[in-house]
Amino acid sequence: MAKAAQKRVTRRQVSRVKYNENSDHSDDSETSDFEPDNNSDQDDEPVAENSTTPKKKMLDMLKSPRKRKAKNQVTSPSKRKSKPTIAPRSIHRINAIAPVTPLRRREHERTEPATQYELARERLHVSAVPDSLPCREVEFSDIMGFLESAVESGTGTCVYISGVPGTGKTATVLEVMRHLQHRSEQKELPEFDFVEINGMKVTDPNQAYSILWECLNKSDSGGPPRRVTSAHALDLLEARFSAPNDRQKTTVVLMDELDLLVTKKQTVMYNFFEWPNRPNSKLIVVAIANTMDLPERMLTNKISSRMGLTRINFQPYTFPQLYQIVESRLEGIDAFEPEAVEFAARKVSAVSGDARRALDICRRAVEIVESRQQQINTATKSTHVTIGIINDTIKEMLASPTVSFLQTCALHQKLFIVSVLQCVRRSGLGDVEFGEAVRYHIQACRWYHIQPPTTSDLMRVCESLGQARALVIEGGRMDLTMRISMNMSEQDVIMGCKGDQIVGKLLNSK
Repeated sequence: MAKAAQKRVTRRQVSRVKYNENSDHSDDSETSDFEPDNNSDQDDEPVAENSTTPKKKMLDMLKSPRKRKAKNQVTSPSKRKSKPTIAPRSIHRINAIAPVTPLRRREHERTEPATQYELARERLHVSAVPDSLPCREVEFSDIMGFLESAVESGTGTCVYISGVPGTGKTATVLEVMRHLQHRSEQKELPEFDFVEINGMKVTDPNQAYSILWECLNKSDSGGPPRRVTSAHALDLLEARFSAPNDRQKTTVVLMDELDLLVTKKQTVMYNFFEWPNRPNSKLIVVAIANTMDLPERMLTNKISSRMGLTRINFQPYTFPQLYQIVESRLEGIDAFEPEAVEFAARKVSAVSGDARRALDICRRAVEIVESRQQQINTATKSTHVTIGIINDTIKEMLASPTVSFLQTCALHQKLFIVSVLQCVRRSGLGDVEFGEAVRYHIQACRWYHIQPPTTSDLMRVCESLGQARALVIEGGRMDLTMRISMNMSEQDVIMGCKGDQIVGKLLNSK
C-alpha cells in the first residue's frame, strides 16, 4: 500500500510540473511534440516534494526543442544564377517566385524553315522582349539618372511616373533596372535589392507591407521568407527604417498600378512615400500610375508633399514613333507593305497612341493573311499584308458588340429600340412605359408607309430584345404599363442604325 501511494504522489508531481511549465510557454505550440515520454521510467523512483531536479530537467527540455532548432538552421542557402558579362535581359527580383518547371513537351524537328508569317507573329507578340526600347531614350536617361545617383549615394528618394496605358512606362523602368543590376555586378555601383509590387496582383493594398518585409528579410537571411501579417510587417518595417544600420543595402521598390493601392485612409501611400525621407531607410520608391494628376486628385497634401517633385510623364506615342516601333520588330521580315504599317500606326495614334494596340493589329493582320494563304494554295507565292487587310482587322478588333448586334436586328426591332430611345428623350426619365413606346412605334410606321404590327407582336419584339439584354424590362408583368429602359448607349444605337435608311431618318427627328 505504501509503495502504491508513493507511485501516485510521483505521477501527480510530474504532471503538475508539466502543466505549470506548459502554461508558462503556451505560445510555443510545438513543445509538446518534442518532449520525451519518460513517465514509465520514473514511476519506480520516488520523487521528493522539495526536490527541484525534475523541474530543472523539464525546463531544459522545454527551452531547447530539437525540431525547432533544426528548422531555423539554414544549411544550404539558395544560390542565385550568375549573370552574364553583358547587360542581362532578365531582372533579379527578391520577390520573384521560384521558377516552375514546365511540363515536358515533345520537340519536333522542323523540316522546313520558319516562314515569314511565323517570324512576324512571334516578334509582334506583346510579350516578346525586344533588344532595345525605341522612342523612349529621353525618359530612359531621366529615370537612369535619378536612380543611379540615389543608389550610388545610398539615399532614399521617390520617383513618380505617369502616362496612359501602352506608353512603355513599366518596360522602360525594367530596362533601367537591367542596366543598373548589370553595373552592380561589374562593381561599378553598390549592391542593391529590387522589389516589385503590382496593384493588380494583390487582393488588399495592405499586403504591400508583407511583400516588402518578406523580401527584405529574405535578402538579409538568405533563406526562405518568414510569413508575417500586414500589421506585424508594418511594425517591423517602421523599426527597420528608423534604426541606423551600416550593413543595410539600398532597396528599390517598383509600385506598379498605383491607382489600385489607394485606400480610404491612404495609410499605405503615406507610409511608402514617407519612409524614403528618413535618413536611415535607404529606400527608393518608383511609383507608376495611369493618371498624371493622381497625387493632386486622389491623395492628400501630406502624401503629395512627401512624393516630391521628381515626376516623369510619358506622352502617348505619335505616328512616327509607332511606325518605328513596329518596323524595328519587323526588321529582316518581308511580310508587310510599308503603306500597311503606316496606315496601322496612323489609325492607332489618332485614337490612343497605345503601342500594344498597334502590335496586336499587325499581328492579327498576319494571322488573317496566313489563314487565307493556307485556304487558297500553300504552293502559291506568299502575299503581303496590305492596307485593306489592316482596315478589316481594325474593324474586327475595334467594333463594338452592341453595334454588331444592332446591325443584325430586324426592321421592327430597330424601330422599337429607336421608339424607346425617343420616348426617353422626350420624358427625360430613365425608363418609359411599354404602351408609350408602342404608340410611337405605330405612328412611325404610318409616317414611312410601313404596315404597323399589333400590340401582341410588339410584345414579342420587346421580349426578344429583353432576352438579348438590349432592353431592361420590368419583371413580373407583361402589359401596357410595364416599364422599359435602355441597356445600351445612345451612341451605339446611332452607330448601329444609321446604315438603315428609315431608322436613320427616325433617329435624326427630334
